[in-house]
Amino acid sequence: MSGGITFVDVLAPRAYSGMPGHLAGLGGTEATLVRIAESLAPRLRVTVRQSARQEHDELSGRVRYAGFDVRRPLPEAPATIVVVNSWKIAPRLARLHPAARVIVWQHVFPGRHNRALAPALREAGVEVICVSAAHADWLRAFLGPDAPSIGHIHNPINDDLVPDDTPRDPGLMLFASSPHKGLGQVFRRFEALKHRIPSLRLAVADPGYLAWPAGPVPTGVIPLGRLEKPRLVSWMRRALCLFYPQDQFAETFGLVIAEANAVGCPALLQRGLGANDEVASDPGQCIDTANPEAIAARIAEWRSAIGRRPLATGRAEFRLSQVTAQWAALLNTDLADRPRLHAMQD
Repeated sequence: MSGGITFVDVLAPRAYSGMPGHLAGLGGTEATLVRIAESLAPRLRVTVRQSARQEHDELSGRVRYAGFDVRRPLPEAPATIVVVNSWKIAPRLARLHPAARVIVWQHVFPGRHNRALAPALREAGVEVICVSAAHADWLRAFLGPDAPSIGHIHNPINDDLVPDDTPRDPGLMLFASSPHKGLGQVFRRFEALKHRIPSLRLAVADPGYLAWPAGPVPTGVIPLGRLEKPRLVSWMRRALCLFYPQDQFAETFGLVIAEANAVGCPALLQRGLGANDEVASDPGQCIDTANPEAIAARIAEWRSAIGRRPLATGRAEFRLSQVTAQWAALLNTDLADRPRLHAMQD
């Protein structure tokens, strides 16, 4: 049997699937892959191959999760191969499967060494899909004339992620990312804000996939550790906002921002950093976070607005059904129609 789509992940530290608990301690890339794969599975045959999978194959949500051997062609002979982040593996798979369409699904900002690999992608006809327009624009500028075809499809949030009647706590803020994403700077700016509003607390949820020093922990910080998604969402429903006043780490998308906005929780973000302005549901969430007056003013505004108006809303274009439809449309584009991918660059 041939056809369908195979996702190839050679970088995950361990095997995973959509089974309960299998994504614990992994990042947003793996979780997003599972959601897209299992959402596409009712439409076509989907396989996810992982270098870290040494045990038997696993079936979850109609998707087969299997091992990967870079030396051998994929036995399912897929029509489309989507490689997660690896620019070295994609051209090899293109050579092993000359009739297949090969796409790199780029979730991160690549390093300088990737510039040297870009011509090989282009020569092999490998396309790149980024996770935001800002990410795609950055990558085109980074690669210059050697860039392969580059488009973008946003990461998804659940269709049913909506506000409920949970009361919002005007004194509670939330940081829900890995500590390497600017937590040390967030701590210092929380400390400064707390001098103005002493009742503020900052809950910190750490997904746990990367240990990172963040410096002294200020008074008023509530360590939550790693939370399963339902518990994390419950904190988003209670918190005044996501508190991310840092300018050191740029997100290629920012799934936690989109999810928080969907349940009515705004995010305090650095304007012009990564995909912040693209993902935030309104421009008021993006400010100059180096300005303590601006931080204090925005927090005061949101505190006074609780119960009077929604503080944030979900973006329809990020909903899983919409994003899955975009992937399906992309995968249904045959060789003759591939210039449609370039149209996504605008």
